[in-house]
Amino acid sequence: MVEEASAAPEKPERPRLTDADVRSDMREDFERKKDYLEGFLSQKPAEVGSGEPGGALYEAVIDALKEIYDPEIPVNIYDLGLVYGVEIDAGHAIVTMTLTTPHCPVAESMPGEVEMRVGAVPGVGSAEVNLVWDPPWDPQKMSDEAKLELGML
Repeated sequence: MVEEASAAPEKPERPRLTDADVRSDMREDFERKKDYLEGFLSQKPAEVGSGEPGGALYEAVIDALKEIYDPEIPVNIYDLGLVYGVEIDAGHAIVTMTLTTPHCPVAESMPGEVEMRVGAVPGVGSAEVNLVWDPPWDPQKMSDEAKLELGML
């Protein structure tokens, strides 16, 4: 036996919230300011300290690191991914870096050269190099520019 429907059931009316349903004292709290984007866009960006990434002194230290080349690979140590971190505090720069291998022929001279070059940057009073082996360096740490230079891209 098959039962047939004569008509589709009516859809119930969706409840609507009108201005009359909202208490007058609550309307002011819920009203959105129309110029919120204008206020956001008029704000000035926060000042970047010179020793922080993006600051002038930090960028000068990075430029100094980009002038130091690995003698075995014709790419600077920064783009090779040998520099893990640069911290600058009150004119004292700390560079955390590694070498391609612990048995690198420049293992004794490279940290001294980095310290000398970074210490020569105007605004840096002293420089320190922390040579670390963990995490070990691998070719994936190289920048795209370095990979392109070496024909790896």
